[in-house]
Amino acid sequence: MKLGFLTLLLLLFALSAAAQSPASILKKAEKAIGGTKQLMSVRAWTRSGTISNQTAGKSGRFISQISQPNLYHTVYDLNGVEFESAFNGKSGWKRDSRGGLQTLTGDASLLMQAEAAFRNNLWVNYKKDKAKIASGGNASVDGKNANVVRMNTAKNVEYKLYFDQSTNLLLREEISKNGLSKAFVYKDYRDVNGTKQPFGITIEQSGESLSIELFEVRPDAAIASSVFDFPKISGEPLPDIARLLTELRSNEDKVEELLDQYSFTQRSTKREAGKDGILRETESETYQLSFYKGNRIRRLIEKNGKPLSKNDQEDADKDAARQVEEIEKEIAKKEKQNNSGPPSEKSRRISTAEVLRASKLLNPRRERFRGRDVIVFDFEPDPTFDYKNAKSMLKFFGKTAGVMWIDEKDKQVARLEAYLFDSFNVGGGVLAKLKKGASFTLEQERLNDEIWLPSLADINLSVRVLLVKGIDVNQSIRSYDYRKFTTEVKDAKVGDPKSN
Repeated sequence: MKLGFLTLLLLLFALSAAAQSPASILKKAEKAIGGTKQLMSVRAWTRSGTISNQTAGKSGRFISQISQPNLYHTVYDLNGVEFESAFNGKSGWKRDSRGGLQTLTGDASLLMQAEAAFRNNLWVNYKKDKAKIASGGNASVDGKNANVVRMNTAKNVEYKLYFDQSTNLLLREEISKNGLSKAFVYKDYRDVNGTKQPFGITIEQSGESLSIELFEVRPDAAIASSVFDFPKISGEPLPDIARLLTELRSNEDKVEELLDQYSFTQRSTKREAGKDGILRETESETYQLSFYKGNRIRRLIEKNGKPLSKNDQEDADKDAARQVEEIEKEIAKKEKQNNSGPPSEKSRRISTAEVLRASKLLNPRRERFRGRDVIVFDFEPDPTFDYKNAKSMLKFFGKTAGVMWIDEKDKQVARLEAYLFDSFNVGGGVLAKLKKGASFTLEQERLNDEIWLPSLADINLSVRVLLVKGIDVNQSIRSYDYRKFTTEVKDAKVGDPKSN
């Protein structure tokens, strides 16, 4: 009888251990490190030591620096070849003394952003950042039993975190995004400033293993922002940026005229994160899009990959015809009033040059993007800009920060990555409030040696509507099948978006 009771107790204990929620595992890990308050009290850290690739027989110095909320910089050398990477709060970049310098884009950029946020805050802000956590079961890391927590960010970057079941300290961290992956293995934890810090780190990436032995982990009051900025190493002089933006603004007027000659197909795909945090496509709509006298005309032609029914297509055609009629009425009204002002704010294309008027431009540099010479710079809100009297859309873009690529010859935007620097209120915050941290990516394609037009847009945001309802938007928009001819909204070719 006693044996049976003991067996039952052991079984219940085992079930209790196995039933630990991901949230409780993270809480125990925070406590093991030193507590959330102590951990977040340090605004910046510098880690110094040596790094080696034992397989290749190479070694050198290693320095890593972080500064809240999301600044991150690492530099090391292996037998005289230097490698450097950073995220400066707006753009990520990497450099090596053989391959040169480049701004990160796409998945590599998202991976760098996620890593920078994790280095500064670990998993502490996962709820605030809309990340999802799930159990990853149990595993073994270097002979130690570990609880595994999977964490997916709002931008679908996945972490797998392995915590020692005995000490609750982080043993291994894996970060991945669409095939790009990186892993860190931690050991030799020591007390630093009331926290536990690993002094032994192994980095696994691209089939290579790098071993780091730190000799100093030092909390800093502050680290100069210039440490994280894009290096200025090009000897070729940059163009006058003010003049470049003036030419960009002038050129956009010509672009507006050219747009009237193009039609293309656009597919908008919505995604939602499941309980496991993984983003999955939920629905899609495909439109045939034309520009008519500076205004957008969209005609729905497909839903969820299937053509519309006959009746639904007829309704969509009537809607497109009504859009043209409304544009003509607006133009006629303005001509009658001898007012040839710009199209309505609701329908007209937002000028990039207008956006930059509300921004401070930083770190201009030369790069190559898709075989073209481009000027790249970071931007952030300009505190001297008159937001009070600006149009609503300009107010919105005046609160964004990010990085922009401009084709030096064409004077057109090739790529834009931005995020909302501060929350944006619609109707004084009563109608809606777009939350800080919303991100937007736009990539364009050069066509017919004359114009750059959108090929990919990625949107990720959270908005509160009417002071009550919170809505998360995660959407991908692909534009393809560009055709140049006199604008026509009745015919469209349905097809799959071209991959980028």
